[in-house]
Amino acid sequence: MGPPESATRARKNQAAGRRKRRRCRARPCLLKGCEQRFDPRQPRQRYCGESCRTEARKWSRWKAQQKYRTTEGGKQKRNGQSRRYRERVKSRKPPKPEVVNDTARVITNEHFFRAYVRPAGMLRAIYAAAAKSFAALLFAGLPTRPGTGAGARAALETETHLIRTY
Repeated sequence: MGPPESATRARKNQAAGRRKRRRCRARPCLLKGCEQRFDPRQPRQRYCGESCRTEARKWSRWKAQQKYRTTEGGKQKRNGQSRRYRERVKSRKPPKPEVVNDTARVITNEHFFRAYVRPAGMLRAIYAAAAKSFAALLFAGLPTRPGTGAGARAALETETHLIRTY
């Protein structure tokens, strides 16, 4: 059966107006890891959204690159790239040290820590109060025995071994 005589006239067997589009059934997104169900807008739609589509495209490019590198041509190209890189690294010159026109600042050892050191007069007072003999330290908690006088203890404390306690 050929076309109707008048193209403007509606056909007998077809309904007037636009055809209704048939909806596809919900299907899972084909991106590995996503796999959520979605209603496709087109019959061959595979991914649920733009982000899944871009991720799938990235994976597809990566996979194609892996396949290419296993071929003989891919191996030769990669080896050439590696060889050229090694040559570039060998031919690099070490960077020249920068020339600074300013005079170098030198921090002398005399005054650098002066702000952190206590004045000498203050140290003498701490040192005098903290100086104790070993005997005085050892026997400080022991009671005196009967029959010993104050002179025995005084003799022990005249020793010159001093302990600093800061």
